[in-house]
Amino acid sequence: MYLEFKELHNQTKPLIIGNVWNVQSAKVYEKLNFQAIGTSSAAIAHSLGYEDGEQMPFSDLLFIVGRIRKSVSLPVSVDIEFGYGNTAAEIANTIISLEKLGVAGINIEDSLIENGERKLKDNLQFSQLLREVKSILTQQGILVFINVRCDAFLLDIPNTLQVAMERIKKYEQAGADGIFLPCITKESDIATLVLQTKLPLNVMCMPDLPNFETLEKLGVKRISMGNFLNGYAYTSLENMTKKILAEQSFNPLF
Repeated sequence: MYLEFKELHNQTKPLIIGNVWNVQSAKVYEKLNFQAIGTSSAAIAHSLGYEDGEQMPFSDLLFIVGRIRKSVSLPVSVDIEFGYGNTAAEIANTIISLEKLGVAGINIEDSLIENGERKLKDNLQFSQLLREVKSILTQQGILVFINVRCDAFLLDIPNTLQVAMERIKKYEQAGADGIFLPCITKESDIATLVLQTKLPLNVMCMPDLPNFETLEKLGVKRISMGNFLNGYAYTSLENMTKKILAEQSFNPLF
């Protein structure tokens, strides 16, 4: 699965990732002939009654991922947030547990939440952590696509573009397989960063994100949906239920 998944990042058209939170959502994307799916940490956490930010136990994530893997044949990438560990060995064990389920890739973030506030980790320390994780995986013969999420744009850090450029270079040197930049939307920023790295660049659904054709021309290799369709699904459920209650009939549903 790893080699197949990695190759999907080298095709001409961007890889569109269907972000899932359970077996039902995964089956929808498989039915629609998606090439790969990825989990949304926020969507899974919310579906189980947790807040995002590693509030969900790893055992719960493993269970959901295991059910998804057994139910669809698509390559699966898993959002592991901060890595479910404080050390390289702990994070590597997280990834190894998922690889044993047949997972093809993971997303890991360069930010953390302290006292309820998300902030960027020190880029040198995080780069070293990545390097150590990659080394452990290599030593054990574990092949997983490591997509590193840089949160410079998500957090709207001052000098965002420069900060992202510096971090991307370090993550590439540390052994990342891909770079994920949630909340980047400006065509000029995307074009600049595509030229700054040999790694495939991943962007995410946002209100001002250019269309897929434009993203392809800019050199983007992967497009994620995040948790937005999860939110849309439950908003639709709420709105339809309101109509049913207002009309005291199921006619609106049919």
